[in-house]
Amino acid sequence: MQEATGVLKEGFLVKRGHIVRNWKVRWFVLLQDKLLYYKIEGGKKEPSPKGRILLDGCTITCPCLEYENRPLVIKLKTKTNTDYFLECCSREERDSWALDITGAIHAGHPVQVQELHRMKNSFKLLENISLHHIVERMCNSSTGIRLTRNLEQGNRYKETFTGSALVDWLISHSFAVSRFEAVTLASMLMEENFIKPVGTRSTEATRYSELSEQFLDDSTALYMFAESSKKSISSKEELQFNISELSGTIVKQGFLVKQGHKRKNWKVRRFVLRAEPAFLHYYDPTKEENRPVGGFSLRGCLVSALEDNGVPAGVKGNVQGNLFKIITKKDIHYYIQASSKAERAQWIEAIKPLT
Repeated sequence: MQEATGVLKEGFLVKRGHIVRNWKVRWFVLLQDKLLYYKIEGGKKEPSPKGRILLDGCTITCPCLEYENRPLVIKLKTKTNTDYFLECCSREERDSWALDITGAIHAGHPVQVQELHRMKNSFKLLENISLHHIVERMCNSSTGIRLTRNLEQGNRYKETFTGSALVDWLISHSFAVSRFEAVTLASMLMEENFIKPVGTRSTEATRYSELSEQFLDDSTALYMFAESSKKSISSKEELQFNISELSGTIVKQGFLVKQGHKRKNWKVRRFVLRAEPAFLHYYDPTKEENRPVGGFSLRGCLVSALEDNGVPAGVKGNVQGNLFKIITKKDIHYYIQASSKAERAQWIEAIKPLT
């Protein structure tokens, strides 16, 4: 699914429709002056783009917090005031896309591009900043940070937020202009006991001596306001999947195309690979619910790349190239397609040690 020359970046993104406000996965190709998006049918990109976004005069908002159940959205506004909302599969991917799109928008202005890269790691907090004021804004019922229930190590924590969610919130509300600034500011909030770490991931980070290393800009690190530190154990009946399946450390995540078991059609899914315990879950990226639509234990699984010449056995439709197969301990076969040979090799390399 890779393009010819002139391509700055390409990959799957989830786009909100203009007329019917549903979300659909599209294959995006970033060029110097435009962003093309294609429909994917049967694991293949259609020859002609479904649409295009002209970048001249565009403004970009990242992070965009207009959709509380979709924290990984980028917003593009064209010079004709058309809004495009594009969702990525991870915070790292979102920031990478945002930086590359911003670079393309300002491609004719090298000074602005240099300034963008400088700001990425800049450090200049607002003068006379009030931590009390920030916390008051964080607690605002309409514009404050969204509190959710989160799982870690089999425990469910109420009224928490992740480290990356707080960093996004601080930037979107103009308390910081870069992730580096926001992490430093969040570390100050923790140092002054306005917020506190909960769960193993964030608590262990506080053992580091440097203040800037104690707060984690991470979607798996949990925090809460210091005065609300109650923890509750979730019952397994409340979830579609056993808690232990979803409590492992996230090793890798991204968009892949998967063949269905019943209808044998191919659909884009967001895959999340976890360790301890080792599970591979997949999600429907068009839905707001952050619940897996399927998944399986990797213990005893076999994973292998499939031939790129022709359609391999077991694969339905004229789908070929960058395919790999996972056979579970129960002899269930999963056929999955990556966007490139390199991406396929990365997934296989990440899965094999967990089998």
